[in-house]
Amino acid sequence: MRHAHRVEVVRAAEAELMARLPEGTLMQRAATGLAVTCARLLARRRGRVYGSRVVVLAGSGDNGGDALYAGAELARRGARVTAVLLAPGRAHGGGLAALRAARGRVVVEQEAGLADFSCADLVLDGIVGIGGRGGLRPEAEPYARAARTGTVVAVDVPSGVDADTGEVAGAALRADVTVCFGTYKPGLLIDPGASYAGAVQLVGIGLELPPAGVTALQHADVADLLPVPGGESDKYRRGVVGVAAGSARYPGAALLAVAGALRGGAGAVRYVGTAAEEVVRRFPETLVTEGGPAGAGRVQAWVVGPGGGEGAGRALAEALAADVPVLVDADGLTELARLGPGALAGRTAPTLLTPHTGEAARLLAGAGAGAGAGGGGDGGTRSEQTRPPAADELAAARLATARRLAAAYRATVLLKGSTTVVADPSGAVRVNPTGTAWLATAGSGDVLAGLAGSLLAAGLSAPDAAAVAAYLHGLAARHTAAVPGAPVTASEVAAALPAAWNDVRAGAAPEPRSGRTGGTGR
Repeated sequence: MRHAHRVEVVRAAEAELMARLPEGTLMQRAATGLAVTCARLLARRRGRVYGSRVVVLAGSGDNGGDALYAGAELARRGARVTAVLLAPGRAHGGGLAALRAARGRVVVEQEAGLADFSCADLVLDGIVGIGGRGGLRPEAEPYARAARTGTVVAVDVPSGVDADTGEVAGAALRADVTVCFGTYKPGLLIDPGASYAGAVQLVGIGLELPPAGVTALQHADVADLLPVPGGESDKYRRGVVGVAAGSARYPGAALLAVAGALRGGAGAVRYVGTAAEEVVRRFPETLVTEGGPAGAGRVQAWVVGPGGGEGAGRALAEALAADVPVLVDADGLTELARLGPGALAGRTAPTLLTPHTGEAARLLAGAGAGAGAGGGGDGGTRSEQTRPPAADELAAARLATARRLAAAYRATVLLKGSTTVVADPSGAVRVNPTGTAWLATAGSGDVLAGLAGSLLAAGLSAPDAAAVAAYLHGLAARHTAAVPGAPVTASEVAAALPAAWNDVRAGAAPEPRSGRTGGTGR
């Protein structure tokens, strides 16, 4: 599992460690790990470090110092290293001295710096560290726009990306590789910041850290959570998931939700709704019941809302009245936004909400909460609290949005989009590392809802069911395309879920070493 910590937590751990170590030891650990990664990249690109052209973009403070010390190490190995000082009067003294001692070149003129940047084999981005907020300053902005031919390596976080939230408030320098120290930072795992991070590599520097507020599952974690029947299992002991979905206008939503549910580990799927005939014809193993959830018989979890149309309100009310976990999606979310968080008051069983950002905006409006996007979910001003939230604003602050929504409704939230984020009311977050933008296709969210509901019925907690479903759903989309990067359909994704399940169980597909996170069912 990948663990990501907020900047204030990292700073506290660094201070505690530095108090026990000789001065400069922590920076040397970071710089050495950074230099090793850069040497490996240069060897892959040119076959050797010697003679390579390396540019260090050095801002003020320790981040620039890490980059300068790493540049000095590469210079000692024969690279031609140029340091471009973007804050000449505030460059790290020790790092600058080390670079000069290694016969590195130093420039302060922007024109010369840009010329070196454009033809370098490798660029170290040490402009702004993890404490930076907002976009790049004017003196650094040209580097975000300039053409480059070499590999850009970000030091701890790409400059211009908020390390805590992944927000990008202005210009930012896009990296091919990000080398982070001690722990992952949330902004490296969550879009839009993740899209600037490239492949993310972790260098241990000995920090002692508390449990992380943001995590990302990997294959082994998902495999440990998958429900597996035992020798005494039958279809009822494995769990029955009820699916209330589809309408005369959207009968396909019922089929897709059932398709996902059948492949989610529960022993049986019970369908209620207007598309019963179509469901049984396509999936004869489905149990079909007339009426709504109230008269459907025993289930261990309900999925309510995909394509539910005008009947979603009644189905939602009946499902919420049952003392079992309930997943609310699509038209069910629209009804819940109308009712507000009071509709969930008094529930003792878990509730899982699966909105995209447009639905999240309606839910927050229904809860009387404004966008309040900044600060990683720590709240906003009174004016922010009362201002109606906008979907694009919420999408740009995915971490804060998911946390705010989970707190408002006291429910687990799976926020779909370019990065799928799962938050529970405590504020703990899991970020999905699989997926593809091609999942932004009609019906993929219905498949995800059925899959997650089936995992709930099989006994997983709401956060586990949501995170595992998002992981498998994204992995299935990768399996679906005959040609990598080709469009996929929701039906194909559902059909590929067994292959994704088997991959996770067998460990056949290693976890990608990338900060990019995949979309899920927008």
